[in-house]
Amino acid sequence: MENNKFHILIVDDDNRIRDLLKDYLSENNYIVSTAENANQAKERLEFLKFDIIILDVMMPGQNGYELTKELKKKIKVPIILLTAKGEVENRIKGLELGADDYIGKPFEPKELLLRIKNIINKSNKIDLKSTHNVGSAIIDLNKMIVKLDNKNKKINNTEKKVLIEMLANPGTTYTRDEIGKISGISQERSIDVMITRLRQKLEIDPKNPKYLQTIRGSGYVLWI
Repeated sequence: MENNKFHILIVDDDNRIRDLLKDYLSENNYIVSTAENANQAKERLEFLKFDIIILDVMMPGQNGYELTKELKKKIKVPIILLTAKGEVENRIKGLELGADDYIGKPFEPKELLLRIKNIINKSNKIDLKSTHNVGSAIIDLNKMIVKLDNKNKKINNTEKKVLIEMLANPGTTYTRDEIGKISGISQERSIDVMITRLRQKLEIDPKNPKYLQTIRGSGYVLWI
């Protein structure tokens, strides 16, 4: 798809940021609409279809976290959160609620543009509406379920992000740092725990994995 077919909604109560991003993204051939609060955003969403939402966390009324949680229950549109720099826990909170990425203020518009392109590229690679097979496991990213041995096992948003990336790039080894950036998890131990849980959902014998394997000294790889 060409850039000019993608419609972006910018939600921010700061007029300067809204206008700056609208001008910049329009110059890069995106269709851009804006809203200054959550209520305006929901009004736009009633009548228009968007491919990505850029959403400020700190807004009067319903904040970005609350709106993210509400929207993710209804629609599958990717959301990039605009957060204050240094608020690591809050960024993780946003990702856990379903946000697809975040960027800290202040930021360069070019960095936001690259993050938008990254999300679009990932969306093009993996069809979230289709199921994906890893060995005997059937992954439904839309319903966030893995079916194995006639049992359905739920995956969370963090696990979903990692699976989307790995399914799009089978055979690629990801370091812990890379997985941390994808998932929003900073502690190595927490990353290892998440991989262990994924194995329990994907593998017939999680202690001897065939598909989600550890590459000693390098990281993790998913074989399909």
